Amino acid sequence: VQLVESGGGLVQPGGSLRLSCAASGFTFTSYRMSWYRQAPKKERELVATISTDGGSTNYADSVKGRFTISRDNAKNTVNLQMNSLQPEDTAVYYCSAQYGSRYWGQGTQVTVSS
Repeated sequence: VQLVESGGGLVQPGGSLRLSCAASGFTFTSYRMSWYRQAPKKERELVATISTDGGSTNYADSVKGRFTISRDNAKNTVNLQMNSLQPEDTAVYYCSAQYGSRYWGQGTQVTVSS
């Protein structure tokens, strides 16, 4: 099983980033996919979740209206479009797959700073 995140980096407040997660080694279409994040000295928190067919999504209150999760079941990828980024969005972002068991990626750093 592999989940490989990409797309992180340094961005100014108000900017945008698009994170991607490439999945392999399991039946992607059976797994609900999520993005989590963990800021320094804070617990890991759920950012967004998408259902197996992409028809249902849920977001943390802190990112509603700014972030959009999507998936491409033909390419085994899940994305997180992040707009209007703020310094409090700075964290390591993790891709996660869940269907009974939960799998994690290695994370990608997002830093929002001027």
